[in-house]
Amino acid sequence: MLDLRIQQHFIDSADLQYQAAEPLAKPVDAGVQALIACLTSGGKVMACGLGAAAAFAHYFAALFVAGFERERPELAAVALSADSFTDDDHAGLARQVRALGQAGDLLLVLSAHGQEEGLLQAVQSAHERDMTVIALTGKGGGALAKALRETDVHVCIPHDRAARVREVQQLVLHCLCDGVDAQLMGEQEPLS
Repeated sequence: MLDLRIQQHFIDSADLQYQAAEPLAKPVDAGVQALIACLTSGGKVMACGLGAAAAFAHYFAALFVAGFERERPELAAVALSADSFTDDDHAGLARQVRALGQAGDLLLVLSAHGQEEGLLQAVQSAHERDMTVIALTGKGGGALAKALRETDVHVCIPHDRAARVREVQQLVLHCLCDGVDAQLMGEQEPLS
């Protein structure tokens, strides 16, 4: 009964991934280079998001620490928690950035729309600490894109629908992890 609707989800997702491959390659590569610069200078990566994006932040930190597709030494990464603060406390993530962040660290921010006040404050706190920011957004990036500095990296998925944006964000996270592994440990056999 829902077969055609379900098939359309797969088609729409695959189509967006195909269309986004070329325009996102350069910003994702810039993200890999920012991560490498952070790690090789002794820094750590902090990842954050709100709502569904918070789960992606935890997923990314787990891949960074435990490894992506091959064995390697652990990389310094932590997911900031949005759960320990009340809904009206927009400064919770920013407080964690101020408490844990140091110059040379990197903040990875995930958002489908780029409008969350809590994420904007976290980016501002990262900048106050001389940290680089990588923002993964959709919908043009919203206020989050405007808050980024020239030295930051913006990976903007060209879509308005949150579900499609998140699907590509997960792929981007995989590309970041694979790129870091390839830079630190050398290339493996060709991707298949």
